[in-house]
Amino acid sequence: MKTFITAAAIAALTGSVVQASDTQDPRIEEARAIAKTFAKTLKGELQSAIRTGGVVEAVEVCHSRAPEIAKNLATEHGWQVGRTSLRRRNANNTPDDWETATLTQFEERKAAGQTIENLEYAATVNQDGESRFRYMKAIPTQGLCLACHGGEAVTPAVELALKKYYPDDQARRFKEGDIRGAFSLSKTN
Repeated sequence: MKTFITAAAIAALTGSVVQASDTQDPRIEEARAIAKTFAKTLKGELQSAIRTGGVVEAVEVCHSRAPEIAKNLATEHGWQVGRTSLRRRNANNTPDDWETATLTQFEERKAAGQTIENLEYAATVNQDGESRFRYMKAIPTQGLCLACHGGEAVTPAVELALKKYYPDDQARRFKEGDIRGAFSLSKTN
């Protein structure tokens, strides 16, 4: 059973915690730019796949290209780069405790009225005996996402593709405006 950690617990566990929007730390600016590039690149490739081969092709593109995009950005910028979610699709993207706590915090902040586009969080944490800077940026569920992440909008052909590539899929029944997950980046201080 996974334990959920509150935002206050994050502060107690990690030492210094910074709301990303409250600081001009250059690492935050760099992480924001990487997350934005990841989002823009993946969205463009998914839209292209939908135009040429439909949503089923987009599932295949997401399965193969999202990890490649993350790896290329990590290599180019020197960060660990990925995506995660409380309801993840790919088992390789299962959140760790810090990510789970941050995603839970995002849900709380959204419930308190903050817009998803402004949900980000950064902290310096002690991880495996080293000081790491971690950053997360929420991913909003948009209309385009519902063809694969919605409920009724998922067609039988898309269902088959999802079962093929993601047999342990938990990323369903999202509605437009939900927090789909987050970009998660980290680097050694």
